[in-house]
Amino acid sequence: MKRALDPIDRVSEVLFGLIMVLTFTGSLSVYEAGREDVRTMLVGALGCNLAWGLIDGVFYLMGCLAEKGRDLATFRAVREAGDPGQAQRLLADALPPVVASVVQPAELEAMRRRLLERPGPPERARLDKDDGRGALAVFLLVFLSTFPVVIPFMVMRDPVPALRVSNAIAVALLFAAGHAFGRLTGRRPVWVGSVMVVLGAVLVGITIALGG
Repeated sequence: MKRALDPIDRVSEVLFGLIMVLTFTGSLSVYEAGREDVRTMLVGALGCNLAWGLIDGVFYLMGCLAEKGRDLATFRAVREAGDPGQAQRLLADALPPVVASVVQPAELEAMRRRLLERPGPPERARLDKDDGRGALAVFLLVFLSTFPVVIPFMVMRDPVPALRVSNAIAVALLFAAGHAFGRLTGRRPVWVGSVMVVLGAVLVGITIALGG
């Protein structure tokens, strides 16, 4: 069974959730805020990431359906192509550029013949359980990434130290996500982690300034 999300997607969803929740914690004026203000912030942060988790999950399913639709269209076009050369070009266009650059015409022809031997394609693309698992993973990553940042406000009555602890957790998570992203992309993990912290702070500042 394939993974619901690849590592890059998982890191990206966590970063998205962190940026969203930081727009709420970063806009809280702790020196003037009372418990009611903190509660309002918590409700807003949790509600926002809940909503965006659902929306992002739906977008994930739409992306899966679009990708399956493209694959199905390519399958049909290859089977219906009257010229083997045209079918080979369609197959080459469907492959990642690096792979397509090393695949020989004989290999493309072998792919074409194997596709012709397969049963006819379905009428339309359909989602499957793996797509549902992926959408659920997207939702959980966006929503659950809220909690480490807001838990200090739940367990500490004074909002000033709570914000400091929350910010420290957010910085650590941003660095960890950037570190993981760096390893996955072949970059220097420490450098990417540091850049991610700065980038996160900038994005949060812009979002707050624009009223987001």
